Amino acid sequence: MKIPIFPLNGAILLRNTNLPLNIFEERYLEMVDYSLANQRLLGMIQMNSNNELYNIGCLGKIVNFSETNDNRYLISLEGVDYYKIDNEIDTGYKFKMVEINLLKYDENINSIAEKEKYFLINKFKEYVSSKNIRIDTNELESIDVKEVIKFIAMVSPFSIVDKQTLVETNSLSGLHEKLLSILELEIYSTNSKPSIN
Repeated sequence: MKIPIFPLNGAILLRNTNLPLNIFEERYLEMVDYSLANQRLLGMIQMNSNNELYNIGCLGKIVNFSETNDNRYLISLEGVDYYKIDNEIDTGYKFKMVEINLLKYDENINSIAEKEKYFLINKFKEYVSSKNIRIDTNELESIDVKEVIKFIAMVSPFSIVDKQTLVETNSLSGLHEKLLSILELEIYSTNSKPSIN
């Protein structure tokens, strides 16, 4: 399968989620034009510290788009499936094209994660409080645990490496476990820093 890719560190797309994007660079405007003409698919991907593409990202479908007066695209991507890059293709386009293989993913959530929904929400509240991050957490308790896990994974300002770790999990249960681990480490690292008077 051949797709255009959009390298964007810190902004990850997960399966069955939506990601709004503001597209303004010329090469990525061309990428959106290509995508709209070719099944509306494009791949979100991150880059490592050497500016090299990671191998695994999430394939998205453009489900909504509009063009602004100043020639930007406002698009909404819906996560379809995770993929692994086989190789990059030299096409002559300004954006990158790659050949990919789709990866298997287990969307089921185990009973433990269901029971720990409120523990996860409270851990997230502790995290945003420790980092002085303004995120509205009031609606989380009324949301299905699957959506809670994905919401926290996408909106939390984790490192690129941690975000990539979350993208590379092959199950929702695994995502839940890694998310809890990252939250706990982040809270610990913040609370263990010496205070400066």
